[in-house]
Amino acid sequence: MALDVLSKTLRLPAHYKHMSMEEMHERIHKVRATLGEELVIPAHHYQKEEVMPFADKTGDSLALAQWSSTVDASWIVFCGVHFMAETTDILTKDNQKVLLPDERAGCSMADMANHYQLSRSWEYLQKRFGDTIIPLTYVNSTAAIKAFCGDHGGATLTSSNARKVMEWAYSKKKRILFLPDQHLGRNTAFDMGIPLTKMGMWDPITDTLKSELAGNEEDLVLLLWKGHCSVHQGFTTAQIATLREETPDVRIIVHPECPFDVVQAADVSGSTAAIIKEIEASPPGSKWAVGTEMNLVNRLKAQHPDKEVTSLNPHMCPCLTMNRIDLQHLTWSIEQIALGQPVNQIKVDQQTASSARRAIDRMFQLA
Repeated sequence: MALDVLSKTLRLPAHYKHMSMEEMHERIHKVRATLGEELVIPAHHYQKEEVMPFADKTGDSLALAQWSSTVDASWIVFCGVHFMAETTDILTKDNQKVLLPDERAGCSMADMANHYQLSRSWEYLQKRFGDTIIPLTYVNSTAAIKAFCGDHGGATLTSSNARKVMEWAYSKKKRILFLPDQHLGRNTAFDMGIPLTKMGMWDPITDTLKSELAGNEEDLVLLLWKGHCSVHQGFTTAQIATLREETPDVRIIVHPECPFDVVQAADVSGSTAAIIKEIEASPPGSKWAVGTEMNLVNRLKAQHPDKEVTSLNPHMCPCLTMNRIDLQHLTWSIEQIALGQPVNQIKVDQQTASSARRAIDRMFQLA
């Protein structure tokens, strides 16, 4: 999230910091009783446990944005991070307003690609490879990046449908520029049979393109943006080796945002929804080490006491930016609605939203 946004962010009034949990619960229930169906609260899987009881819907970012577009509520208080609220604003109706309880809740991965960097790289890559590239962006990206892809014939994708969208893209052009998560792009392409020698990495800081291995640059068909998730980057093959030695019958499941060697060493990889379903469907007594965000892992552990669920890295912290959404900010956010003084509305300008919607709609058409 841009520094100018952070500098303009309204800060939580001090008195909320001293409220008891009981008082905040009472205040939230009071406002919800007053606003009724005019207010909904979608919450991402990675949210703190303290806000989850107030969620009308839980899920992945895109699923929550789609759900929000189907309800009649005027106010959508999104418990997630900035790019998720942007996507929700893009997909919802004009009379609906999307609020983020703490506007500082950004995403380090989304912030690793901005419009200026992408425009500069696109100019270079077009000169180098000609009109052979289609841009794809993970939904974990800013509205501006989605808009660029929409304006250049590209699309968005999720960790669930990445392969389908990439197959579509390769039917259109020889090469894909994949933003902003290198790991999801690499892991998906490898599963499609594309060797690492045909993948390159674009570094937006140095404006350089490097082959993954000692391959011919002309043979590159996947150009990966040098970005990553700070949570999933923290899982390692050393952690897997230790677990397998200590607990030989443990099954290891990881998110495809994890590094390539981690995904290759795991038993299963899949989206957040896939991880949840895999553990739900496993028999009692199953042992799982999960390579994803800690709040979700702890929730899975609590929901499945008949199974042994732990984090692949038990010392890892939860996503720090997700954790900015807490009960204090949620209470403040909905009370300001009741007072007629809403704070932290996320609004994407019409031109950006229209272009971003094109990229999202191309993905929807492939479903």
